[in-house]
Amino acid sequence: MKKLLLASLFAGALALPAYAADYTIIAPANPGGGWDQTARSLQTVLQQEGISGKVQVQNVPGAGGTIGLAQFASQQKGKGDALIVGGYVMVGAILTNKSPVTLKDVTPIARLTGEYEAIVVPASSPFQTMGDLIEALKKDPGAVSWGGGSAGGTDHIAVGLIAKAAGVDPKKINYIAYSGGGEALAAILGSQVSAGISGYGEFESQVKSGTLRLLAVSSAERIEGIDAPTLKESGLDVVVENWRMLAAAPGISAEQKAAINADIEKLAKSKSWQETLKTKGWADTYLAGDAFDAQLDKDIQATEGVLKDIGLVQ
Repeated sequence: MKKLLLASLFAGALALPAYAADYTIIAPANPGGGWDQTARSLQTVLQQEGISGKVQVQNVPGAGGTIGLAQFASQQKGKGDALIVGGYVMVGAILTNKSPVTLKDVTPIARLTGEYEAIVVPASSPFQTMGDLIEALKKDPGAVSWGGGSAGGTDHIAVGLIAKAAGVDPKKINYIAYSGGGEALAAILGSQVSAGISGYGEFESQVKSGTLRLLAVSSAERIEGIDAPTLKESGLDVVVENWRMLAAAPGISAEQKAAINADIEKLAKSKSWQETLKTKGWADTYLAGDAFDAQLDKDIQATEGVLKDIGLVQ
């Protein structure tokens, strides 16, 4: 009987997959920003839902995520337990930084979330409306400083599009890039910049407490539960949605990729993840497989076009 039990346990062990259900997720930015929030939300839900036993998050900041991406691609090859958060910001940073490592050097898994941009100013700011800010921008573009995420990322692109829509040369904007949401928020709250721009979720608590004034959001229509006009309502024909994705290591097997895809699909459909999306104010933009690969290619081409249009890429 004892031999049969041991044989059964041994057979069970052999049947286990070679890849691990535990993950290490790289957030390629400092703590506090959207990528960090995404990675830590993934960590919480993967564990809460029993999809993974243990999930670690590591921050590897710098250059719009391209430092973390390069490190990930070189150090995690073939590992089925390694993931990295990326998205629109990283696509732009790869182009503006002329990064030798691109998303072709990792294994894209799925698009997870979407989030519109929010334009805020400190409560003490003289700018009461988006119109006030644009009036100052038209008068002297360099005198209006914008604090946001990495150069060439969603925030930078949005400011360039706002300037262009206002009839201001995007090349004249005074954009100050921060490598983490925490740093950017401190600069905005400290009035070190004229205005701040990022996903609404990064400003929500300060807007609700009254320390930041929300001037506008970059959605096509007003967002339920957010008391702010759209940029379109403010006379600017601009709609920008940031999106975030998850990628696996390069060189993984088809079995490893299938296992990761299955885990992330479970996460995306879980009650815990859906509640997280609502809490964070993120849209559910889950897309995986060949459909995501095709959409990613389109997004990269479109981003390159926008960056050229506003003078950030030659």
